[in-house]
Amino acid sequence: MAEITAAMVKELRAATDAPMMDCKKVLVEADGDMAKAAELLKERGIAKAAKKADRVAAEGLVGLKIADDFSKAVVVEINSETDFVAQNEGFKNLVLKTTEEVYSTNPSDVAGVMGTSFGSYFTETVAKIGEKIELRRFGTLEAEDDTIAINGYVHSNNRIAVVVKAKCDSAKTAAGMRDTLKQIAMHASAMKPKTLSYKDFDPAFVESETIGRIEAIKKENEELARLKKPLKNVPQYISMSQLTDEVLAEAEAAIKAELAASGKPEKIWDKIIPGSLARFIDDNTTLDKELALLDQTYVLNDKLTVAKAVEEAAKALGGTAEIVDFIRLEVGEGIEKKADDFAAEVAAQMA
Repeated sequence: MAEITAAMVKELRAATDAPMMDCKKVLVEADGDMAKAAELLKERGIAKAAKKADRVAAEGLVGLKIADDFSKAVVVEINSETDFVAQNEGFKNLVLKTTEEVYSTNPSDVAGVMGTSFGSYFTETVAKIGEKIELRRFGTLEAEDDTIAINGYVHSNNRIAVVVKAKCDSAKTAAGMRDTLKQIAMHASAMKPKTLSYKDFDPAFVESETIGRIEAIKKENEELARLKKPLKNVPQYISMSQLTDEVLAEAEAAIKAELAASGKPEKIWDKIIPGSLARFIDDNTTLDKELALLDQTYVLNDKLTVAKAVEEAAKALGGTAEIVDFIRLEVGEGIEKKADDFAAEVAAQMA
């Protein structure tokens, strides 16, 4: 039986970052064989992680990498079980290295990352940290040519990352739009759009949302009435996708009838109708303004939509630009967190 010295234990710990007592134990089992002991730690670390497979990893961090010439941007989300681990330097370094790996190798999916030598590094790092950690998702935007502008933003808590892509009329405009796109990414970070445009909504989704959203405004008006505050207009619709030519024609006819009934001279109707029709559209597109990036009210200028803000920024540069894609990742978004029984958790750990 080989003698297990303190120096051997220290060496193994330095190489694996495993707890001291675990290092000593495997060295004894491996009869002092350092390589075999390291393999035993690796196996047991992986086994420990496997036992945590039913745990929910809903904390974590995002990573962002943008090319120096703004031709490419990558966002990555890695989840941990606890925010405490997410603030660990080892975890932060794992996020950084994973982001670099995705940026440099262009994998098609998570399996394409984890099935490589980097995947082995990821698993070994997770074993050292000792908590369930997952590469949940990532996204990449690339410029097809120099008329494409790309930029992004990571929120200060490192839990939200957004990248935005716009098609411009020229390379000059694309370069000039970078700051605006970063501002749009900041907007998206705060306003949580789910899709680019109302045109992307599934008709069934719009239909299912309509009744509930209209009823919510009615309920809100009840409270506003109680507080003697101005009431909101109760819409008939919630998305521009529902405002067909026929619907808009009916709305215009109703506006004209109201003007006639109020005795307004017909010669001034053309000055009133556009504004009234715009208010009708505004009242009847609440879903778009909540979930579709281009249709949202721009946080830096509430008189513009995001689409209009981009158009005006490009116009100031003497060109044109249109956002064509974006990716927004928020840590834990859509993950249902399990409500743990703390007493049972302690008992399980003691078993």
